[in-house]
Amino acid sequence: MVARAALHHWEEPCLSGTPEDERGSGTVFFSGCSLRCCYCQNYPISQEGVGKAISAEHLAEIFLRLQRDGARNLNLVTATQYLPQVRAALDTAKAAGFLLPVVYNTGGYETVETVKTLEGYVDIWLTDFKYASPDLAARLSSVKDYPAVAEAALRQMLRQTGAPFFDSEGFLQRGVIVRHLALPGHVQDSQAVLRLLVRIQKETGVPFIPSLMSQFTPFYKAAENGLGRRITTYEYRQVIDEAIHLGLTDGYMQEKSSAREEYTPPFDLEGV
Repeated sequence: MVARAALHHWEEPCLSGTPEDERGSGTVFFSGCSLRCCYCQNYPISQEGVGKAISAEHLAEIFLRLQRDGARNLNLVTATQYLPQVRAALDTAKAAGFLLPVVYNTGGYETVETVKTLEGYVDIWLTDFKYASPDLAARLSSVKDYPAVAEAALRQMLRQTGAPFFDSEGFLQRGVIVRHLALPGHVQDSQAVLRLLVRIQKETGVPFIPSLMSQFTPFYKAAENGLGRRITTYEYRQVIDEAIHLGLTDGYMQEKSSAREEYTPPFDLEGV
């Protein structure tokens, strides 16, 4: 099930360039998700089943079309529930001349076995690390074991990709980007996530690119779960200050005004 397949201009600059870049990231949004985040901005496809059923062969054709359209990479958003079909489509596309770096865009709730299965298929992991607190993970995403599962998955991602590698234009070709979305009222958990990420980096010896996000908007059932507002400037500044204190500065930090409609494209089956 796929909801959209098109060039996307709102990922980190090392993936999609500037918003004015005509090429962008060749993004395929899959329907469904292994998480149940009450604030998901993509809830029509992650929770409500919006999308179109296609074959693995058609998916391979989409990958090749995105390459012809000038995509800088292939960006697979929440694809794990279709892993066998995605791997088959990548095999078919590669046999037909597909050469783009493959980005695996995930909420971070992946088993180590899944990450290992994608070795040789995925060049760039674009993974979330949402929570340090199991109780918060259970309340907001229905997965109490999220911190432990996400940590094990991230360690395996780092083993498989190694340090970030960029091309001559500054676009990422291999490596791991770790996103963290700061949530209103939960600054302490965000700070705990940053401390955990620093520990993982030190213990693995493999650098990654941190991406700290301020774009939270109370979508879906957020307000029902105590998340009925955007994060304040003061809250986000506390998260940024902790990142700077910990040395997590070689990456991305959003402007406080970054909650934009462009981050949530219309799931209108474009390109499917």
